[in-house]
Amino acid sequence: EAGLRDDPTNKLLSRAPRFRLPAEVIRDQALAASGLLNRQLGGPSVRPYQPDGLWKEIASDQYTQDHGSRLYRRSMYTFWKRTVPPPTMTTFDATSRELCVMNRSQTNTPLQALALLNDVTYVEAARGLATRIMSEGGGTPEHRLRWAFQVVLARTPTVAEQTVLLARYRQVLDYYKVHQKEAAGLVSVGESRAPKRLDQTELAAYTVLASLLLNLDETVMRE
Repeated sequence: EAGLRDDPTNKLLSRAPRFRLPAEVIRDQALAASGLLNRQLGGPSVRPYQPDGLWKEIASDQYTQDHGSRLYRRSMYTFWKRTVPPPTMTTFDATSRELCVMNRSQTNTPLQALALLNDVTYVEAARGLATRIMSEGGGTPEHRLRWAFQVVLARTPTVAEQTVLLARYRQVLDYYKVHQKEAAGLVSVGESRAPKRLDQTELAAYTVLASLLLNLDETVMRE
């Protein structure tokens, strides 16, 4: 923050260029923040969530999704078919692996934001982080927001950030109190299950808050 304030245009070369994190790191850090990441080392490749019908038009065999803890292994263990690479990975500029490349391309598209907001992996990760927020973050929304900032961004929120995010949390909480079926649908995304002891309406609101944090520019960019 001091560097941005004192040298906003980087004339003094006080910081490196900003790049979005690699596709694999974006997924893994979301899983790590959620508490879902399977940290096992080694072993066979796994097949996490993918869109229905993947490989149908191109491959003779069909994609068979794994289940349980195998869904949450590090991205380096994801099974990769070069003719049909994982769509979410390629959305974030992972290569097809058909050719050797020196550097990956760097794009910035609306589809990337849509993936982070709607892909089952990231919705489930947001719900997992929301579960941690409610279980480990303290007893008030203010304490929980500060705890979540430390987990995701390794810092505390500014007054302006806290004001905006708490207002959004209260807004969606009021909405889900009226639309409880939508709240139940949101917290049931993915194969993992939220603890029944947690209020589902409140969990849905914190899921939205967690999704906002996981989608922040600061979260997915290398400063």
